[in-house]
Amino acid sequence: MSQLQPMTTLKKRADFLRASAAGEKKATQNIVVQVFRRTEDDGGIRVGFTATKKTGNAVRRNRIKRRLRALARNILPQSAEGGFDVVLIGRWRAAESAFSELERDFLYALKKLGVKAG
Repeated sequence: MSQLQPMTTLKKRADFLRASAAGEKKATQNIVVQVFRRTEDDGGIRVGFTATKKTGNAVRRNRIKRRLRALARNILPQSAEGGFDVVLIGRWRAAESAFSELERDFLYALKKLGVKAG
């Protein structure tokens, strides 16, 4: 059985900008996933969640972020390797899509970005 990776939340803007500037991202219909490979430490996984104002009002943005947090909680600790910053950006469709569709998109994006998952 694989070891569970500790997962913390990104809170500083600089961390989000570093993941964005890293250039490794994959967009799907529901989410955009950005990955930054940290070299200074090989600690656990750090995850950030974003939904822009383009996705709707505050209620819709919060719903999208809640779904993204649940998605990360279900997939990353059990299956991904440590030493990564992962930023999940919710798109407009993420509020209504089936959760299984979100999971499929997230696993596909991680695979394409070279993060061992699943």
